[in-house]
Amino acid sequence: MLTTVPPKRNVLLLVDSFEMGGAEGQILLLARLLIESGRYGVSLACLKRRGLLLAEAERLDVGPIPEFPLTSFYDLNMARQLKRFRGFLRERRVDVVHTEGFYTNVFGITGGTVARVPARVAFRGETGGWRTTAQNQVERAVFRMAGVVHANSEAVKSYLVREGVAPERIAVVYNGLDLARVTPQEGLTREEALAASGLPTDGGRRFVTIVANMRHEVKDHPMFLRAARRVRERVPDAAFVLAGEGELVPELKRLAGELGLGDAAFFPGRCDRVAELLFASDVCVLSSKAEGFSNSILEYMGAARPVVATDVGGAREAILEGETGHLVASGDDEALGARVSELLLDPGKASRMGERGRRRVEEKFSAAVQLERTSEMYERLLEEARGARRGAVVAAPRG
Repeated sequence: MLTTVPPKRNVLLLVDSFEMGGAEGQILLLARLLIESGRYGVSLACLKRRGLLLAEAERLDVGPIPEFPLTSFYDLNMARQLKRFRGFLRERRVDVVHTEGFYTNVFGITGGTVARVPARVAFRGETGGWRTTAQNQVERAVFRMAGVVHANSEAVKSYLVREGVAPERIAVVYNGLDLARVTPQEGLTREEALAASGLPTDGGRRFVTIVANMRHEVKDHPMFLRAARRVRERVPDAAFVLAGEGELVPELKRLAGELGLGDAAFFPGRCDRVAELLFASDVCVLSSKAEGFSNSILEYMGAARPVVATDVGGAREAILEGETGHLVASGDDEALGARVSELLLDPGKASRMGERGRRRVEEKFSAAVQLERTSEMYERLLEEARGARRGAVVAAPRG
């Protein structure tokens, strides 16, 4: 008996740029997973064709990556770019448009609606603290044109419901982690990992690490540094790594000096070798004032490191308190310092927490789980679109 092979669905992933960032990294991981599944034809497009991740994107089998540069949502250029985008969607016979943030939501969902793409997936990856009131109003209007809003945590879903988005139009699909990204090469020594991370290999320092960009105050690096001073009082050989880049670096270096951490705080810059850095770290921290679902927390846990993080956004959906790490209140540097100190002084407990964290990522936040949940979201939307078309045909007047 002959079996019918269902046709591939064509998915367009729209990214703002290819700068280093959690959302951008998740889009490229999703593109690779969809391609490898064999179930989807995948295209990438962007608003700004630049960034360190562009080379990685170009290595994917997605064809040319067009750019749709915007100057405003309210000028003639926006109309021109939407016309180009509509033509691109029709040329590629796109079935699913999936965006990755505010600007791509506005442009991509609007364009997808004009082009009558059957499945339109908007994305929200944070709670409050990032957008202006006006931007939130614009985005809520755009969400009404989407088939579904993809939230990357239950915390973000709750935020969206409070903002007026109907719960049934929100799909929670957690970020995924490719464990190979945080798994160092076999036989790597701590000294080699430190050297690869640009950190000193002399002495018996115990490293406390935060991986977060330094472009936005929402990451609250000052809280991390205030907690670091408290940790040094109990653990004199502790050292602190602030991995990332951004315009706040000079200010944070000054603060580290004022807090007496000049010889114990290290700023290695952009984290290109995250597996080595986390392998060399004893405890990992996130001190954010607000989050959606942190990629850094997943990476820490995937690298089998204990985590101490502020209880914001979806942090408690990843971290099991007392089992894979600890949660503290945002801004409470005293509690953060105490928890980090406890783990540094009890390496056995820290190791057990780390191992449980890695198992949790394997079971709940792996790339395979992300692909399965994303595919379910797409197929549900496409089935709803098919049902709507059938209903329209039946309802059409005859004669």
